[in-house]
Amino acid sequence: MKCKPVLSGALALALTSLTACAEFTPVDDSAIHEGGSGVEAETVYRVAFNQPEGHPQYVALTHLGERMRDETGGKCALEVFPNESLGPQADTIELVQAGSVDFSMVAGSLMENFNPDFVVFNLPYVFDSKEHQREVLDDPEITEDLFSSLEDKNISVVAGFHGGIRNVYNSVQPVETPEDLAGMKIRVIESDTNITMMKQMGGSGAPMGQGEVYTAIQSGILEGGENNESIYANLSHDEVAPYYSYTQHLMFPDYLISNPTTLERMDPECRAFLESDIANTTAEEGELWNEEVDRSHEMAVEAGAEFNDVDIEAFRTAVQPLIDDSLGNDVTRKLYADVRAAAE
Repeated sequence: MKCKPVLSGALALALTSLTACAEFTPVDDSAIHEGGSGVEAETVYRVAFNQPEGHPQYVALTHLGERMRDETGGKCALEVFPNESLGPQADTIELVQAGSVDFSMVAGSLMENFNPDFVVFNLPYVFDSKEHQREVLDDPEITEDLFSSLEDKNISVVAGFHGGIRNVYNSVQPVETPEDLAGMKIRVIESDTNITMMKQMGGSGAPMGQGEVYTAIQSGILEGGENNESIYANLSHDEVAPYYSYTQHLMFPDYLISNPTTLERMDPECRAFLESDIANTTAEEGELWNEEVDRSHEMAVEAGAEFNDVDIEAFRTAVQPLIDDSLGNDVTRKLYADVRAAAE
């Protein structure tokens, strides 16, 4: 595998090693001062983050911390710790619950461990676009009950963030319909839901660590994977799987979480600024994602990748049984209906 320019600093290295990062250890002062974004204020609130400094979420959160410092006259700020320097996501949730870490950005799939109803936002084709997702996540009439359901577990959802759009790529041919995936082994996130999803999409889901995918495709163990353009280009999967097809099947949100007690104890001016400015942060993150996707697309094309559109309705129809099976109660069915209504 040859090296090529990396879009966002240490992005490729960090994404490759996410599954092999540090074991959980209690956060102490020596850990706090290693690798943070370096903002200074009278009170600095720590934000755990599992990806590198160039990631759109890191940049947007760092800017939020700087604005907080400036607008409060140095009274408070956020400091973002990337690359799992405060621990893997699942562990940082526990640290937030214990009050040892002030905030953490976590994947939507992890929230299902605390309330299975979060599955609605993780289903294939629940969101039509990044803009639709943003509208839903910003609408308290849709999200308030779901987000507040975690308060008794010492988790407050501060905001939902865009986490990229996942598409299928492979080494064989362009994919336009589910039939085109027949016989292909496609790397998926390790879960029964995602294995079922890929089967219904026409392929065979193969759970595997992200760092193993390049070699597995190169050697023929896999035919491809499914992920956003940034990971596709920055991990050089375009070199071994040049056909990238816009199935747009998954659009997981990520969530910035805190502890209710942490929020209650924040200086009132600092908390007021956080609540008033978080919408600017999610908007900036969305714009940064657009730039990231454009640059990644250009990198992949230069590496020889081919991009194509697909018959989205054929894939939607194929995964409908999974969606129906996942909506197992009145709460999830209503939540799903509300999300879909927002797209109309």
